[in-house]
Amino acid sequence: MDASDTPEVPTPIDEHGLPRRDFLRMAGAGAGLLLAGCAPPPAFSAAPAPGIERGRRGAGSSSHVLVIRAGAWGGWTAYHLRARGVRVTLVDAYGPGNSRSTSGDETRGIRSSYGDRATGELWTPWARTAIARWQLFEQEWGPVFRTRFWHQTGDVIMRATREPFITRTIELWTKNNVAHEVLSGDEARKRWPVIKADDITVAITEPDAGVVRCRAATQAVASAAQKTGAELVIGRVRPGPIVNGQMDGVILENGTVLRADAYVFACGPWLRKLFPYMENRMRVPIGHALYFGVPVGDTRFTFPNLPSFNFPGVTGWPMLPVDSRGFRVRGAIAPPAPPAGAPRPPAPPATPVDPAQQDPDLSSRWTNQDRVDGARRFLEARFPLLANAPLLETRACHYESSVNQNFIVDHVPGTSNAWIAGVGQAEGFKFGPVVGEYVAQRVVGIEGDPALVKAFALPTQEYERPPG
Repeated sequence: MDASDTPEVPTPIDEHGLPRRDFLRMAGAGAGLLLAGCAPPPAFSAAPAPGIERGRRGAGSSSHVLVIRAGAWGGWTAYHLRARGVRVTLVDAYGPGNSRSTSGDETRGIRSSYGDRATGELWTPWARTAIARWQLFEQEWGPVFRTRFWHQTGDVIMRATREPFITRTIELWTKNNVAHEVLSGDEARKRWPVIKADDITVAITEPDAGVVRCRAATQAVASAAQKTGAELVIGRVRPGPIVNGQMDGVILENGTVLRADAYVFACGPWLRKLFPYMENRMRVPIGHALYFGVPVGDTRFTFPNLPSFNFPGVTGWPMLPVDSRGFRVRGAIAPPAPPAGAPRPPAPPATPVDPAQQDPDLSSRWTNQDRVDGARRFLEARFPLLANAPLLETRACHYESSVNQNFIVDHVPGTSNAWIAGVGQAEGFKFGPVVGEYVAQRVVGIEGDPALVKAFALPTQEYERPPG
């Protein structure tokens, strides 16, 4: 199913008969100022991001920027460039929120629990800003698109022991003044009786974490950027030649050259195809999410009656009534090991990697039965009332990881006017409202915090290549 089959997906309202004066009235002062070319949206002024300067442009900065791909980072980059008064052209081969894109799933969790990441010190405050900005985006643009994107579910992480992830996350939350709770197993079982948590001894909660309707929000951000003056072009491009340290345009499949002062390649898993430098510095595995039907008339598994959840190897959240895609599960429980002393079945022969599965244009997004069975084993173990719930749909998308385990915001090698922005480490969507502003800041000539410049630099190291 693509976006055209989903009636709730937002489209620019004035194309459906809403007069422009009504759009301006509904969008409020923030959207009105953006449409007038003023910077920056007042709503986001209430949620400043560490290391990002608001609104201004550097001396001699670009006046026209071409942003390649209109996904989670590309759309937000365009949005923030327009807030700084920059002319923007967005180019996407398939359109915002398409099913091949990393941002093409239906939902994404928005949280700040990064005690398991070496980047947690940096990511936690930015994730907190992102949570605030998603809430503000909802307030500003939800009425415009007549729908709901953000859902404050809260998030709970449950573990059988107080492992380092739990301890470090609490440390980061405390350092950043994040409201949270630490519960005993008994308290968790009492609060959420539908969760089977007999072995749980500790649970931590982030009450204002939430879930965003990913595809719909990605399309809404791109539409908001267009409403503020950005142009959207549907087409596939390749980088143009580099002349005297400057990229000279990008080239559409029909040979047309699009030129601007600067270029941002926010291309997610396509970065490896566009830039050979990235081939062995990033990976593009495929993640699978499954949506199960909840019992008719039983609201215990529906927002707002259950938080998003995190167990070892599995995350998920309740069904969102705005579109009722289903109860989401990402991850699985492995099949049980054979009984002690029983002969083990022979290991299956190694399957060679299909090159097409490493290509976001060619990869199949089919979720096989093993993954479905693993998700069901999780439901049986933790949500037994859903053990036999019908599987409504599955979603699969490439995500990106880099050898340095951090985002990349840096110049295309050999250029001073072209940028790579991507490699979200399977967490990039939530950071869109913040990362987009940071990319915009760098593109308009404000380098900002040297620690961020270093953290987001192109990695020089490579993954170890397999033998042969």
